[in-house]
Amino acid sequence: MQKPSIPKGTRDFSPEEMAKRNYIFNTIREVYHLYGFQQIETPAMENLSTLMGKYGEEGDKLLFKILNSGDCFAGITDEELLERNAVKFGVKACEKGLRYDLTVPFARFVVQHRNEISFPFKRYQIQPVWRADRPQKGRYREFYQCDGDVVGSDSLVNEVELVQIMDEVFRRFGIRVCIKMNNRKILSGIAEFIGESDKIVDITVAIDKLDKIGLDNVNEELRNKELSEEAIRRLQPIIMLNGTNEEKVSKLRDILANSEIGLKGVDELAFILDRLKHTSLHAELELDLTLARGLNYYTGAIFEVKALDVQIGSITGGGRYDNLTGVFGMEGVSGVGISFGADRIFDVLNQLDLYPADSLQTTQLLFVNFGEKEEAYLFPLVAKVRAAGIRTELYPESAKMKKQMGYADTKKIPFVAIVGETEMAENKINLKNMITGEQTLVTIDELISQFK
Repeated sequence: MQKPSIPKGTRDFSPEEMAKRNYIFNTIREVYHLYGFQQIETPAMENLSTLMGKYGEEGDKLLFKILNSGDCFAGITDEELLERNAVKFGVKACEKGLRYDLTVPFARFVVQHRNEISFPFKRYQIQPVWRADRPQKGRYREFYQCDGDVVGSDSLVNEVELVQIMDEVFRRFGIRVCIKMNNRKILSGIAEFIGESDKIVDITVAIDKLDKIGLDNVNEELRNKELSEEAIRRLQPIIMLNGTNEEKVSKLRDILANSEIGLKGVDELAFILDRLKHTSLHAELELDLTLARGLNYYTGAIFEVKALDVQIGSITGGGRYDNLTGVFGMEGVSGVGISFGADRIFDVLNQLDLYPADSLQTTQLLFVNFGEKEEAYLFPLVAKVRAAGIRTELYPESAKMKKQMGYADTKKIPFVAIVGETEMAENKINLKNMITGEQTLVTIDELISQFK
């Protein structure tokens, strides 16, 4: 018989892993709530017409399509079937697909429900997404996204609060991070300043690799993209810009003095930095001109969070985008959002061993089962202990003592309650600490207060 398995690029999560994941999701959820964000959910599947054409040609290929239920060949001729053209067949045989991200469904949600939504609309969403990608280390076909967005407001106060949200989430996790910031308009201004406006994507893709490949290789890559030597020369002081955030802002003002869009970007950054001065951030905040993110998407501030004590890609990112809902015919809805990378945060917390002991929500107390008479006696006691909020189990059968203790060990249950004839006669419970091995005789109320 073939052993059961799951599709490549997907995962099972054990009880312990789920406890850790829930700790991550609950922490993010609590911080979103602190800032007035409300949760929404959208269906796992959307109409393909909603998804297609929103992620570029590559993205379209990575959409999981769902065969129409019933006769999926309806409306397809024999000639078309013999053509064996998978793309054409997909268009006719599939009307639905699994969502590829949470942003496009969110845009659809805003347009569909615009009469019930009050703007600015602050929403967060924690749900799985699916991509028909080639699975590799750290890249899955099914993974969770934790997005928070504010739409329908151009105010930079939203950017300031999103930085505070990222800062607070990682403070609660105990992860030391650097929050990197840049602005798409500054990047446009730089391309203008060096006279290569149409090459903005090539320029940012190259300087984004500065950390990895070093300055000489970045310049070589720019030459390969046919940037003039003059443009490369003018770019050097910008790439190598250093100093405090304030010093960088002031140098950028000088460099971009003749670029209207560049200066607007500098003003936006300066505003965010100024407002954040009045808050107590725990994370490092760094203005990083090599930060580009998905360029065709963002129009203003862009953010990325890097963990300082672990080698791993960015663990959160986001930025300001214009016209989120334009593709669905509702123009001019600007928004700003961030997305926490739950899977990468999971890896970081594991590597640094930062899960609080009580986050794993395991059973705290196990009652040993000696037989029918004792079992009947224990039911009201167990109910009373659970009513006090103590996570409690009664072993379901009167197995050998060794087996029941082994069960408590395997499940890492810290306390075992032993109630035999002697204890019943005295109205007491023999409470065993599984870590130290010591036993104490207590009343039910004493037992409860010990856990409090």
